Amino acid sequence: MSHHIEDILAQWQRTPDDEWVLAVITKVRGSAYRKTGAMMLFHPLGRSVGLLSGGCLEADLRRHAQMAIERQQAVLVQYDASDETDASYQLGCGGIVDIMLVPLKPENNHLCFHQLAAQLAHDGRCSYHISLPQKNTALAKVSTNVKSEKADGRDSDSAVSIEHNVLVISLRSRYRLAIFGGGLDAQPMVAMALSLGWQVDLIDGRTSYARSHDFPGANIYRESVDTLPKTFRHHLDAVIVMQHNLALDAKALALAHEIDKDGKLSYLALLGPAHRRERVLQKSELHSDDFQCFFSAPAGLALGGELPESIALSILAQCHGILHDAKQIPLDKVML
Repeated sequence: MSHHIEDILAQWQRTPDDEWVLAVITKVRGSAYRKTGAMMLFHPLGRSVGLLSGGCLEADLRRHAQMAIERQQAVLVQYDASDETDASYQLGCGGIVDIMLVPLKPENNHLCFHQLAAQLAHDGRCSYHISLPQKNTALAKVSTNVKSEKADGRDSDSAVSIEHNVLVISLRSRYRLAIFGGGLDAQPMVAMALSLGWQVDLIDGRTSYARSHDFPGANIYRESVDTLPKTFRHHLDAVIVMQHNLALDAKALALAHEIDKDGKLSYLALLGPAHRRERVLQKSELHSDDFQCFFSAPAGLALGGELPESIALSILAQCHGILHDAKQIPLDKVML
């Protein structure tokens, strides 16, 4: 399981009447593992979903979650790793992290989790508003709201702001990747993308390809590009074409171009060397400049390696960077 907001909501929806506790980072100063707006849930029986650190805070947060349940109040906690001589939590990041824990109860409308799940499922994105109360505030005074946000098809990470003592978190549904080609080399690609928390659609109409037992967790379309439902184009973020067949790849590229014309696609990758790219483009009557999205052909980053796992890592690393609008520079050049 990933730690995406949809995974958090799905766990809660299975037992919404249990006394779950929401933990959300309300402020970060300096360096920290997660950013402001990151969320996780604690169950009264001890299990949790999501994370707010690299694993160094969760055990202590579980104790505070139990305290929030016992008191039926909001609990505010601060972890300060700026003092390197204090090894209390061994954060190692050197930052200061403020976290609020609030039980989900009828008194606070379960923090609008029903509406949040419905909005993400319907529109693919929304903004989640949660008030920032004082310590030990009664649950009924912790207010939340969910508002619709228009998708522009290009934004990536969640944006966070504080407006009139209300934390506003822009959220989106999980990234959706379409992979055209259900051969053996697609297996690590699908598995890796699923582990990132992405939705994966696998398309291949050939009889001996895209077998369900080879791709657990993927949505499989055993049909040609021409017969895909119109809804297939909705909320699609990235496309990888890897059918090893010129005609089939050309059709997939043409469909990706149609989706991209509406500004809905962020990343497109075509497997194979440059001379093959030109043949596929010619067959699809397209040119590299016809795409608005990031078009990678040959696909991926030059990481080395030739096995399917290395190729999957190369392509998905590049795709991940594009979806998150990340610059291809060393981490020590961007981290605080």
